[in-house]
Amino acid sequence: MTVTAPAHAPAPPTSPARRSGFRNVAVTAALLAPAGVTIVALVLVPLVLVVRDSFATADPYGGIQGGFTLANYQQLLDPVYLKVFGYSLGMAALNTVVCLVLGYVVSYYLAGRPPQRQGLLLLLIIVPFWTDFLVRTFAWINLLSPGGPVNTLTDALGLTDGPTRWIPSQGASFVGLVYAFLPTAIFPVYASLRGVDPALGEAARDLGCGWWRVHTKVLLPLARPGLLAAALLTFVPTLGVFVIPVLLGGGKHELVGNLIVTLYTEFRNQPMGAAASVVLLTLMIVSLAVFGTAAGRLRRKAS
Repeated sequence: MTVTAPAHAPAPPTSPARRSGFRNVAVTAALLAPAGVTIVALVLVPLVLVVRDSFATADPYGGIQGGFTLANYQQLLDPVYLKVFGYSLGMAALNTVVCLVLGYVVSYYLAGRPPQRQGLLLLLIIVPFWTDFLVRTFAWINLLSPGGPVNTLTDALGLTDGPTRWIPSQGASFVGLVYAFLPTAIFPVYASLRGVDPALGEAARDLGCGWWRVHTKVLLPLARPGLLAAALLTFVPTLGVFVIPVLLGGGKHELVGNLIVTLYTEFRNQPMGAAASVVLLTLMIVSLAVFGTAAGRLRRKAS
């Protein structure tokens, strides 16, 4: 008696839902591929190279010789370099505080204007962004030059007598930093204050709160998300600025960005410049983590 092996059961056809899922995944991957390739080629690969170079040794001409050493980071512990990092952190913190105060004042004024006028005022704040950053920095050289508009104004007010040299100086450098990052501090704070009901401030005043308590007890707590975002957008970029201290400060007080440029160009020490870049990146990541933690606590309190 011959036993016939049972025929294999046909595989179930692929369901339409699965085919649709595969198609969606393929379409999503195709759409994200250009952005992914760009990020890998222009961000991740250079970052990996910089990190690798920071542990390399330098040849007699300052190039990358290879090998592995921690000497580049050990040299950055020299008091000269630590002073630059400390000065950069202090200047970034001071610039952040000033931009937050001025940004809050300007945002409060904008939020209290009629909607039609708000658009015009915001346009006036955005207009400087239409000009190149370097051009705007050079404009401050003309404004602060001896006999320039600022000097003329101070002469008229009796604060100075005759041509006064404002640049290069640390004060001019700080003014340039505030000018460069103040608009980025205004927009997040304005977005937060715009969503606050004006009746809250009026109710606080009716209940006996003065101007100071209305802001500190009512408006500032509601504007904390915008203030936090403004602090992040001001503090982190200030650490890497190098054009303003050179043009307005004369390079006498360097930020970390100036140190990196000096190590790469003047000292011709690429491994050490890469190490300084990694330290700067680490400082930025730590700053982002601190601001992110603060933002998470604000959200938990709000919920």
